[in-house]
Amino acid sequence: MNQAHWHLLFNHTPIFGALAGALLLAAGLLKRQDAVLRAGLWALVLGVALGLPAQLTGPGAAQVVKDMPRVSQALIQNHAQAARLGYWVLVATGTLALLGLAQRQPGAPRARQLAWGTLLGAVLSFGLLARAGNLGGQISHPEIREGFGTPDEL
Repeated sequence: MNQAHWHLLFNHTPIFGALAGALLLAAGLLKRQDAVLRAGLWALVLGVALGLPAQLTGPGAAQVVKDMPRVSQALIQNHAQAARLGYWVLVATGTLALLGLAQRQPGAPRARQLAWGTLLGAVLSFGLLARAGNLGGQISHPEIREGFGTPDEL
């Protein structure tokens, strides 16, 4: 397996980690269920950990695809920049999640404020990472690029 294979194996984990974390955090906060809230915090931490291999294999994957037909350096750079931004926002969110997990009293007002802030970070992370995923898909899936296969052409 080359770097592109490894990158494709790991690149969805931070996206779904952020989504799962956001959904679980929202449910835990709204229903005031600490176990669900803690599951959301752990999902975010796991998303950060499993997202690291995607970040580390990105440059190698770029080398594999850079000379493929219809792959431009601009597509690769746009994806890489979006992925870095999304991942670093997820890292910051995961740090907040770790702080939330370290709280001794999960129901304390400051712990709830931290959890709401973490939820905001998770939603932002998910949006940024989903965008990065879309940009990455455009590299080797021209059919999802804007203007490809418009109804008039089909």
